[in-house]
Amino acid sequence: MNRIKKGDTVYVNAGNDKGKTGKVLEVITAKNRAIVEGVNMVSKHTKPNAKNPQGGIVKQEAGIHISNLQLIDPAKGGPTRVGFKINEDGKKVRVSKKSGEEIK
Repeated sequence: MNRIKKGDTVYVNAGNDKGKTGKVLEVITAKNRAIVEGVNMVSKHTKPNAKNPQGGIVKQEAGIHISNLQLIDPAKGGPTRVGFKINEDGKKVRVSKKSGEEIK
């Protein structure tokens, strides 16, 4: 079970974008990377096509390693580590280490 999932709000704790927060757009589990909104922006050169008839240079997000991301605690608001617990329904759920609250 992944500690970071699509739709989570995360804090970047290392790299050029250290200190930024953003929403996870995609998680690439095979490479242990995530694409975070507004983080690790790169310039991609594109040829003209039907979608972009002009072509040119497009700014887009690149993947960032999951070890450089921390989940934002839903209760207290700061970055937190993630643990796991079995809830009363018998399901394994993610839990914030900072506040002890379940992460939805």
